[in-house]
Amino acid sequence: MIADSHCHLDYSHLFDQLNDVVKRAQSNQVKYLLTICTTLESFERIKLIIDRYINIYGTFGIHPHESQKYTNVDFQFILNKKREYKKVIGIGETGLDFYYNHSDKKTQKVSFIEHIHAASELNIPIIVHSRNAEIDTYEILKSEMKNSNLKVLMHCFTGSKNFANKLIDLNCYISVSGIITFKNSSELADTVSSIPIEKLLVETDAPFLSPLPHRGKFNEPSYIVHTVEKLSEIKKTSKETIMNYTTDNFKKLFGLT
Repeated sequence: MIADSHCHLDYSHLFDQLNDVVKRAQSNQVKYLLTICTTLESFERIKLIIDRYINIYGTFGIHPHESQKYTNVDFQFILNKKREYKKVIGIGETGLDFYYNHSDKKTQKVSFIEHIHAASELNIPIIVHSRNAEIDTYEILKSEMKNSNLKVLMHCFTGSKNFANKLIDLNCYISVSGIITFKNSSELADTVSSIPIEKLLVETDAPFLSPLPHRGKFNEPSYIVHTVEKLSEIKKTSKETIMNYTTDNFKKLFGLT
């Protein structure tokens, strides 16, 4: 079985055909799906999804792109939202994106820290987005983890080997996406090969980042099999081993039995 640790089922392309999307995922051995919140509006759809499907879980959080729009979403706001829904098992996605800077850096950092404090208080994982912000992301996580047992999942990892090593030293989990299947991803593949399998998860980030051979199309959870296959090549082990480890890691991190 496989766990898609990060997808966006609230996006219309997936949401409007969700029964078929879920069936295709199940036929490709995808047992667990975690649909990720990015805005207050997306959370409205996520609530409907997690109520409807027993094997789909959700998160609550504000994407760094959107943090300037939702400055009211602070520590207490997040706590209140999460406590209403048992199947919300993570906080995020949150973090820092200095590539696009759709929200200013200071607002992103404030929002990120509020999410961290809420995740720590709730004792559930935080799902972190980091693009062109390795130093700031690491420094914030390192500082905040000094006085808490924060559980961290770095989603869609595309960073440097140095960043990966630092995250592992902080006991973070790292998720890889279909990007590892891209022809120009040899440096990323080398970095992923050095990450302990006990710390790896897989994801689609659907409807984005379709893996080969579906690149250029809308992504969906069933396509995660291609990421699993590529990861088995990178780690020089069987697909079954990758499936077992990444699913067990998902269940362990998110407290599922």
